[in-house]
Amino acid sequence: MLKNIKPLGFVWETRDPFLFCVHHHDAYPEGDGKMGPAASLSGRNIGQDFDQKDGWNMYHGRQIPGFPAHPHRGFETVTVVLEGLVDHHDSAGATGRYGHGDVQWMTAGSGLQHSEMFPLVKKDQPNPMELFQIWLNLPAKSKMAAPSYKMLWSESIPILQSKDQAGRKVESRIIAGDIAGTSAPDPAPDSWAAQSINQVGIWIVTLDAGAEFELPASGVGVNRDLYFYEGESIEVAGKNIPEYHAVEIASSGEFPIKNGPTKSRLLILQGKPIGEPVVRYGPFVMNTQAEIQKAFDDFRATEFGGWPWDRSDPINTVDQGRFARYSDGTEEIKDS
Repeated sequence: MLKNIKPLGFVWETRDPFLFCVHHHDAYPEGDGKMGPAASLSGRNIGQDFDQKDGWNMYHGRQIPGFPAHPHRGFETVTVVLEGLVDHHDSAGATGRYGHGDVQWMTAGSGLQHSEMFPLVKKDQPNPMELFQIWLNLPAKSKMAAPSYKMLWSESIPILQSKDQAGRKVESRIIAGDIAGTSAPDPAPDSWAAQSINQVGIWIVTLDAGAEFELPASGVGVNRDLYFYEGESIEVAGKNIPEYHAVEIASSGEFPIKNGPTKSRLLILQGKPIGEPVVRYGPFVMNTQAEIQKAFDDFRATEFGGWPWDRSDPINTVDQGRFARYSDGTEEIKDS
């Protein structure tokens, strides 16, 4: 059974346990040697640039695209970078650079500031960027968990390759949950997704032209949403879905998906709802208005640990590879 077929906007509507999803797809030009765009910024609303002028945005960045220091409390961000690079810095002193298939799973918990900048490291060719940022709620018992993040490096994320009965290819990138017995890496430990009973799934499915795929069955009461964001058309359970639309899918048996005449890509989010009150204001998501006020009071008083970096939009050096340096001093180096 399909419900509520809706067109997608800039921010994609989600359901409990998810809070928010946005798809950033920017055709950034060559870099200027300082990791900003080698292009005029004239005519852009710098600091609030979301107009997709020339096929890309600066977002809140002024020299480098991205999102300078900002706070969060009470939920998690799952940042899936399919193309391009992200430089992470946070108020706990952690930093890193990730991209090209990597996922950062960050638990804001009791409160964290972080910046997410998109360094344009290539000076002699374009710097395309594509990422999803997904907000996953935390239950009340975990909202004040210690903030942290975990890297799911691209090398550890399974990409399930299969073929339908006619030999057409289907690719499933499994970021959370499992498909056909193939499981994603463990998420952050305080996550709602850390308990398999909650059936949290985050999957990106790529279908060849005409390919058929069966969305696996889920348990009763699980919220499932399919976001058709690239392609011409698909059929879900016999219903035609136009490009750039979302579909609520009932939690029940398998759902057949048949692709149209061109390659298509889908994002699928599913999970057992937390089922608690949600009160949100800007970067804070709590259970009561009083807790929201407390979040603002705490941030004013402590800035969630302050900001240890010399600028609000810090970046790593142009030749830095993918790495993570955590607040306890440990490091993971992926590209030397």
